[in-house]
Amino acid sequence: MASFTAWDYVVFIVMLLISAGIGVYYRFTGGKQKTTNEYLLADRSMSVWPVSFSLMASFMSAITILGVSMENYQFGTLFVIINISYGLATPIASHLYLPVFYKLQAASAYEYLEKRFGRATRLCASIAYSLQMILYMGIVLYAPALALEAVTGMSRVASVLSIGIVCTFYSTIGGMKAVLITDVFQSILMFAAVFSIIIVAAILAGGLGEIWRVAEEGNRIEFLNFNPDPTVRHTWWSLIIGGGFTYLSLYAVNQTQVQRLLTVRSLKASQAALWLNWPILSLLSFSTSFSGLAIYYYYARCDPLLQGRISSRDQLMPIFVVDTMHEYSGLPGLFVSGIFSASLSTVSAALNSLAAVTLEDYMKPLYQMIKKRPLVESKSTLPSKLMACVYGVICIGIAFGTQSLGGVLQAALTVFGVVGGPLFGLFTLGMFNTVATQRSAIFALLTGLIFSLWIGFGQPKPPVKMLEFSTEGCTDSRFNSTFYAFTPISEAHSARLAVADAVPDDSDYFWLYRLSYLWYSVLGFLVTLFVGLASAYILKWLKLEGESCIYEDETKECINTDLFSPPIAWQLKKRYAKYIQNGGIVDMSSNKIISENTKF
Repeated sequence: MASFTAWDYVVFIVMLLISAGIGVYYRFTGGKQKTTNEYLLADRSMSVWPVSFSLMASFMSAITILGVSMENYQFGTLFVIINISYGLATPIASHLYLPVFYKLQAASAYEYLEKRFGRATRLCASIAYSLQMILYMGIVLYAPALALEAVTGMSRVASVLSIGIVCTFYSTIGGMKAVLITDVFQSILMFAAVFSIIIVAAILAGGLGEIWRVAEEGNRIEFLNFNPDPTVRHTWWSLIIGGGFTYLSLYAVNQTQVQRLLTVRSLKASQAALWLNWPILSLLSFSTSFSGLAIYYYYARCDPLLQGRISSRDQLMPIFVVDTMHEYSGLPGLFVSGIFSASLSTVSAALNSLAAVTLEDYMKPLYQMIKKRPLVESKSTLPSKLMACVYGVICIGIAFGTQSLGGVLQAALTVFGVVGGPLFGLFTLGMFNTVATQRSAIFALLTGLIFSLWIGFGQPKPPVKMLEFSTEGCTDSRFNSTFYAFTPISEAHSARLAVADAVPDDSDYFWLYRLSYLWYSVLGFLVTLFVGLASAYILKWLKLEGESCIYEDETKECINTDLFSPPIAWQLKKRYAKYIQNGGIVDMSSNKIISENTKF
């Protein structure tokens, strides 16, 4: 790398060694991972702070950091409004959904679906989650490697292998404790990478105020857009409603986050971790957004994409580092470490969660079916480690395969959104309604997935309307951006390219294909919930199904109050007060309790 000095390599290598060292440390401390409870759930002994940082780092990948900065550079600051939705959705996740999972105390969130609906529902949901995360892991590795290779010269192969191997190593041998602690370390590096961008730009600009002034003059500052049209890419409605549903699909029912929330000692501690995650997540979101404005200040008169120096604006951050930080030995290495840490934290979270899902949802049921006895705890840890390692290898393979897929990169990110909405709808159907059964639940999930994938991938879609960019400051192909960084931007107005005006009218496109991507999870949720409720009531009216869950004897129609959200559980307990004390299972046909204080 032309911009990398010996100190940059030292910083980068030290980051990888510390991450690997944390895994080694936790392999040989504590109970040495003799049980899956310790390996997959950190022995439920973690404190609130590391879990809060891990919740943030799990889905703030390198794609997010590179993408959010690009978002503000290319479209303006309206995206920051999504942080309001995080605050509005947090109490819903912590008080309506989390208590159900905490009572269940299962390594796999999809065990809930088996107890509520049946094994087939659990299998369908866990397969959808597994495919989603496997594909996403490959993207998380490939995207930053591609961006860094294009502008710094770091080999794409070296990038993918260094992240993939180190991440697989410490996730496999260190278990959940190693993943959580490395997430804290890597979160600090993520903040350091983003703040390094802001600080260097502020030094060049002579202060943060000048960065803001240039952004205002470039029409990048926008916070008030209340347009009710759902086809507008970003408005308050799409960001708060759509952003809230996306947040809930990740933090209320997603295996990766639920597994982390179960690593603390109590429900109150788990809820506190989720609440603390909000300001940490928002701080990184705000700072990354401002870094986009800082980059815009530097390239306001010579857009690197129009100049031909980069092939995608996702590469803005790395090229800014190349142009401005080469004088500061070690700083480019810190930035690269932060971007790689964002990928490490996301991939390690996925590896551990996929190992849990594979063990609990596939291997244990298969073992019991073949051997006619459950898999003992002492023999469960090794398969979990092997699966974490296998998924790591698969992740690396997909990352290398992604380079031949071209436009599927963005399509894969769309998959991550459209799968979350239907899964969120499925869990909501189970926790807030007593009528839905397995047949209606599976039908609803499949319908929701098909609908979401259709609107997410349906073609053709209209081109995205962007703000204007300038090339007035570019003198030739060898242009060095440092010479114009302090020139008043007002002189460049005449050379602005009217990119937005060049975009054709999108009224000829199919309406659903014109919807903002933020509505995909909302529609997937609503379709799944509506189809589930409608089919459940139709089946009940036709007397083809009874009410609620199937428990052991599939001829019994019964309710386990622990499987419902606290307000619904309270109503059920009140309704069956003479049969239930502190939760239990009720035979709906005779209104007689089957078992009291049932523990799963």
